[in-house]
Amino acid sequence: MSFMQIKDLKVHYPIRSGFWNRVTDHVYAVDGVDLEIEEGKTYGLVGESGSGKSTIGKAIIGLERITSGKVYFEGQDVTNKARKRTSSYNRNVQMIFQDSISSLNPRKRVLDIISEPLDNFERLSPDETKRRVIELLDIVGLPEDALYKYSHEFSGGQRQRIGVARAVATNPKLIIADEPTSALDLSVQAQVLNFMKRIQEEYNVSYLFISHDLGVVKHMCEDLAIMYRGRFVEFGNKKDIYTNPEHIYTKRLLSAIPAMDPVNREAHKAERIAVEQEYERNKEKFYDEDGRVYDLTALSDTHKVAIRPSFIKGGA
Repeated sequence: MSFMQIKDLKVHYPIRSGFWNRVTDHVYAVDGVDLEIEEGKTYGLVGESGSGKSTIGKAIIGLERITSGKVYFEGQDVTNKARKRTSSYNRNVQMIFQDSISSLNPRKRVLDIISEPLDNFERLSPDETKRRVIELLDIVGLPEDALYKYSHEFSGGQRQRIGVARAVATNPKLIIADEPTSALDLSVQAQVLNFMKRIQEEYNVSYLFISHDLGVVKHMCEDLAIMYRGRFVEFGNKKDIYTNPEHIYTKRLLSAIPAMDPVNREAHKAERIAVEQEYERNKEKFYDEDGRVYDLTALSDTHKVAIRPSFIKGGA
């Protein structure tokens, strides 16, 4: 059962020009997406820079204003101003940011950073707050003496752990993780991802995991949506996307994953060439005359893809 529904979400930015600074066009950062989030699951949003995936996360949490569409949390409309009426939503939806430096206040100690959401939503004594923060530090693998240090005294991976601890402090139902490991080296990435999985198991939290890295998403997510130009081009479970991709954009992203085995590099190169040739032959199958992505069509109960309807129905 889903506790959050996102329906026909759109975030458009006006483009102004001319002497009167009039609106002459719009940037369609998010252009009509639907998503249902269930308890304890991890959903991946994947796409290149500018695809709109981070804008979705910021719109859900209230950092971007929604142009149209609805966000429902436990049956209640929390779109834009309606969201301000419920502290339950603010408590239950938290975010981990990509930039761990700018997202942590450099003037505050770790104790104050992690306890801030507790101060907002919990009625705890100072001693109870401190015990809770120590517990959270232990979960993300940081020692108790980190309490009185400042964020600049930690490495990038440690700062991201602090961000994870802060996000989980109020036992939220959903954590939006916006490229949480993109700035970290591979070994530190693995540590942070493992902490996130452990937290999910302990707290039954759901993740909306935003990333451009299909390798990381494969490790973290059960279901994922592929984004291009503000729209979903494909949505499915891990098996659907990684073993049976249908949209050419999904295939392009998968073919761009580097081949780790030197023996397979030539085959991998040939696969990439084949994908590009397929794109050139079948552009009209995936995009209309204006380059816009078609609406999603269900291929199965779990798999949807944006392909021209005539192709789904066995037409041209």
